[in-house]
Amino acid sequence: MPDQKDKIWMQRALSLAEKGLGYVSPNPMVGCVIVSKDGDIIGEGYHERYGKAHAEVNAVRSVKDPEMLKGATVYVTLEPCSHHGKTPPCADMLAELPIKKVVMAMQDPNPSVNGKGLKILREQNIQVDVGVLQDEAEKLNEKWLHAIGTSTPFVTLKIAQTADGYVAAPNGDSKWISCKESRKLVHRWRSEDDAVLVGRNTALHDNPQLTVRLTEGRQPKRVVLDGPLELPKHLNLFSDSFEEKTIVITHNKKKAEQDVDPMLKMLQSNYFRGELITVENDSGHVHLRESLSKLYEMGIHSVLVEGGQQLSSALLRQGLVERLQLFIAPKILGGGTKSIINLNINRMEDVRPFRDFTWQQSGSDMLLTANL
Repeated sequence: MPDQKDKIWMQRALSLAEKGLGYVSPNPMVGCVIVSKDGDIIGEGYHERYGKAHAEVNAVRSVKDPEMLKGATVYVTLEPCSHHGKTPPCADMLAELPIKKVVMAMQDPNPSVNGKGLKILREQNIQVDVGVLQDEAEKLNEKWLHAIGTSTPFVTLKIAQTADGYVAAPNGDSKWISCKESRKLVHRWRSEDDAVLVGRNTALHDNPQLTVRLTEGRQPKRVVLDGPLELPKHLNLFSDSFEEKTIVITHNKKKAEQDVDPMLKMLQSNYFRGELITVENDSGHVHLRESLSKLYEMGIHSVLVEGGQQLSSALLRQGLVERLQLFIAPKILGGGTKSIINLNINRMEDVRPFRDFTWQQSGSDMLLTANL
């Protein structure tokens, strides 16, 4: 059983790890604290940016006197890596230090690691303890763990609706149902996830930017599902300063082949500088599950969906949503576009309950956060 001091130091490591939120994907968030044999913190660090030094390296570098490492204990939120990637293996680096013990919150399920880091350390007679605040560590990296385990991104569906369940007025107008505080929160979510996804109707009628403007943070990839590949290029997604972050998914393979022809591109004055990927045609729409799989292959581990009725309903109908973020505004429309339709549920006994949920106030709105 871990003692209270182990939990205190691991909690500090978890707090450090969270600072990497939105910046380290497709890597997990990792924090590290080094405690001397006298019980004092002598070094700490976290994984700050994808491709940069890992948490363990940053923590070791922060130690002012290498002599202080003798007999020290390293607290790290995830098993140190044992393979060469963007950086050298952290397990090998730690194994060469005169430390006494390494305490880990959880083992790394990634097949390229998964116990290999533990083995490297133990072979150097370094004591290794695993499982201190494991639940908290898993919660911190839940989206990464889902992606690694399923080879598909963690999908969060955001919906803003009136109290009577509408997302747009009869004339199609939807600005603004939610309040300013809720919109700011959505911008923060954009900065934390790898990509924001919309359907072609939302792109065409709302002409969204899908950028982070109301808060600070990383700009996400912007994914638009355009089955026929006919969206006009004057839309913000194709013409603003973040054009290269736009990914178009289509089932029109013939037209897609023409659009990526390098010779044809040279003849166009303002050709699309983002990415174009093709998937199968699913009854006139892009194949959603295949689309998500291809996004995962591109290193996208989490997706925030800000689509309309059709896309939201299709994702829920196919069981592709992990989390629902539903804003309910204190307003009534009485008609227009319903938020969700056609889930093929006809009886109350077939209703789909949430695994768990919470309510909170967001400005004048209520926010339901539910795990499906």
